[in-house]
Amino acid sequence: MIVLEYILLIGLIVCAIAAPLCKRLLAAVIVYMAFSLMMAVLWSLLQSPDLAITEAAVGAGVTSILFFLTLKKVHALKGTHDE
Repeated sequence: MIVLEYILLIGLIVCAIAAPLCKRLLAAVIVYMAFSLMMAVLWSLLQSPDLAITEAAVGAGVTSILFFLTLKKVHALKGTHDE
């Protein structure tokens, strides 16, 4: 179990470094979503199911959907101004 926790911690560090370095916004959102999912699994392994459920629902779920919708709107607005 400890090995899995260390793997998740390394994954969290990688995602935290990779998210701001992504050139494309879509890739940054996907990295953020991966970070939230790893954090939810880590909370579950640390025997904190209430935080795990909240992180999965809010961090990986609702926030990611809002980011995707925002990217869609920004892309649509950017397309209209190019003409």
